[in-house]
Amino acid sequence: MTQSGSTYNAEARPGDPRPAAPPRPARVVRKQAPVLRGGPRVALVTGASSGIGAAIARRFAEGDGAGRGEGEWQLLLSGRDRDGLEKTAAGTTARILPADLAAPDGPRLLAESALRVAGQIDLLVAGAGIGWAGPFVSMPHSAIDRLLSVDLNATLHLVRAVLPSMVAAGHGRVVLLGSVAGMVGVREEAVYSAAKAAVAAFAEALRQELRGTGTGVTHVVPAAVDTAFFERRGAPYQRSWPCPVPAGEVADVVWDAVRHGREDAYVPSWLHLPGRVRGVAPGLYRRLLHRFG
Repeated sequence: MTQSGSTYNAEARPGDPRPAAPPRPARVVRKQAPVLRGGPRVALVTGASSGIGAAIARRFAEGDGAGRGEGEWQLLLSGRDRDGLEKTAAGTTARILPADLAAPDGPRLLAESALRVAGQIDLLVAGAGIGWAGPFVSMPHSAIDRLLSVDLNATLHLVRAVLPSMVAAGHGRVVLLGSVAGMVGVREEAVYSAAKAAVAAFAEALRQELRGTGTGVTHVVPAAVDTAFFERRGAPYQRSWPCPVPAGEVADVVWDAVRHGREDAYVPSWLHLPGRVRGVAPGLYRRLLHRFG
């Protein structure tokens, strides 16, 4: 990975003091140093014009519930819908940065704009995403390209554009919004599942590269979330189980994960189980899937 044309080694150099690894809890969630260390921090939240991204932005504006959110975070909110961004930012000191991350230079231009406005990005929440539902054989090629452009490529390019400043500063955190579809694969959401599986693998690989830099990676895996996501993709959520969770619940989990340096978070918390069953007993998993959907 390069920074201004030079390479940096994500591992600690020989002779550098290495902090003792924190004990891992019994839960699947892993921990790393939290990003909060006193004083206002800058958070860039994408997909903030609606849904999960908007809920996350409002949660960080709220802060710890004691009215200190505005003092802890300077919020930069991005999305394609300016009106939606203004609605999310209403009543806060958040700055809005409208951007189309699907455009070829969209991620780079957004990162440059955010750094120009705030000087530093301490937290990136990559929340922009779209969906598509239906049999893969009938999915238009243009829809494949657009979904991968927004849900995967834009995320990679935005992280790439923001990350060098975090590494140079010696602290920061990247929050990547995944999906249970990326952990187990969901029928009639093949490309969405593939994109989110790639995000999960990217989070794990990047986490290893960034060891010793002070920059952490959090992968958040929600189940179905009660937002307009399903309406926009053109197919409503029709499964009886699991029931969609409120976007505010996902936002609470993101807030908690950032404050405590968690590397993985599931919403709801039991959601790690399907992936484990699939990994340990794929045949059993598929039989259960065929029976219960």
